[in-house]
Amino acid sequence: MKTRKGLFVGLSVVCATAVPGITHAQSSVTLYGVIDNGIAYSNSQTTLGSTHGGAHNIQLSPGIWEGSKFGMTGSEDLGGGLSAIFNLMSRFSSANGNAQFAGAMFAQQAWVGLKDQTYGSLTLGRQYLSYYWMIAPYSPTNWLTGFSGAHPGDLDNFDTDYKTNNTALYTTPTVHGFTASASYALGGTPGSLNTGSSWSAGAKYKMGPFGIGAGFERFNNATPGGGAWGANSTATNNGQQGVSAVTNGYQTAAAQDRFAVTGGYAFTPDVDLSLSYSNVQYVPGIGSAFKSQAVWNTFGAVMHYRVATVWDFSAGYSYTRASKANGITNGAQYQQGSLAEFYSLSKRTGLYMVQAYQRANGQTLGSNGVSIIAATASIGDGFNSSPSSSRSMVTVAAGVVHHF
Repeated sequence: MKTRKGLFVGLSVVCATAVPGITHAQSSVTLYGVIDNGIAYSNSQTTLGSTHGGAHNIQLSPGIWEGSKFGMTGSEDLGGGLSAIFNLMSRFSSANGNAQFAGAMFAQQAWVGLKDQTYGSLTLGRQYLSYYWMIAPYSPTNWLTGFSGAHPGDLDNFDTDYKTNNTALYTTPTVHGFTASASYALGGTPGSLNTGSSWSAGAKYKMGPFGIGAGFERFNNATPGGGAWGANSTATNNGQQGVSAVTNGYQTAAAQDRFAVTGGYAFTPDVDLSLSYSNVQYVPGIGSAFKSQAVWNTFGAVMHYRVATVWDFSAGYSYTRASKANGITNGAQYQQGSLAEFYSLSKRTGLYMVQAYQRANGQTLGSNGVSIIAATASIGDGFNSSPSSSRSMVTVAAGVVHHF
């Protein structure tokens, strides 16, 4: 649930496959990882769905700047501009050593595919959809982190929490700054191609200091007609992804739709501005507890400034507004301001601090998907399971991150 600012630094092992009479193929495997631990303070935390009983908290919080992980990525040159590629990535808690998901060693990424210089790449496995890859270059999480800089609850999937199983993803080569991508996750339900499936498409353009990206994705619930998120849904982290105080009352949706546009402009190599817009829709079915489509629109901006090559300062703001539906007469609104500071001790190690404040107003649905309650604050995606019990929330955190 964290930033993608840093590139992984790893140990590359290059070898040649020696077969008599056959040209040697060059292969490489890179072992990489990140360990990130910090201490975070929040003024109010309670259980998801509660509007009372909140208390301040100081805790050791892993993965604030970038989620702790390890993995292997590699390629083999097959000749003629064609390569075989793969990536295996596992997330873990660097506070206690536990895996992110029980029974899923490489739950963050696990895919293999082919990449051609002329025709693009095709990958198969558990991975991010095209939507994510096309909007990621200008996501607010790049500099503000997902912990405190993602839009409330990361409802628009700008961070790395959303993955899909059984996914085929195709990405074109970049031509004159333009790249396009499409992906489809097979539900695998006998007799129904659509049940539990996910699909996405998007494109991005980069030329000089300017860039823009746009994407759309749909997650289908494997439970026909909506209801509890089906175990065979391709969009899953051992359950529904992205559940927070923002979306808690809409967990029984039959489908989730997201559309987003992000863009940025670099005024100098050290100063850049990024803007974002997203539209998220939770679509009810006959089995859903809520009956009218729920819609959230979010606008965001981030300014980043690098000082003397070792300091990075960032500031961001986002505004989210929900629709009036399901008996709600005053749709929920969330205003969030975030700050981040990063000091590079080396190319692999850095110190960071983040601060954020969020104010919620209006109404949303309670956990049962029927009752109407006051909207409560939930900063970024660091507090999805432990939001504030009130309309306001403050967090301050500091830590160290190391790439290997």
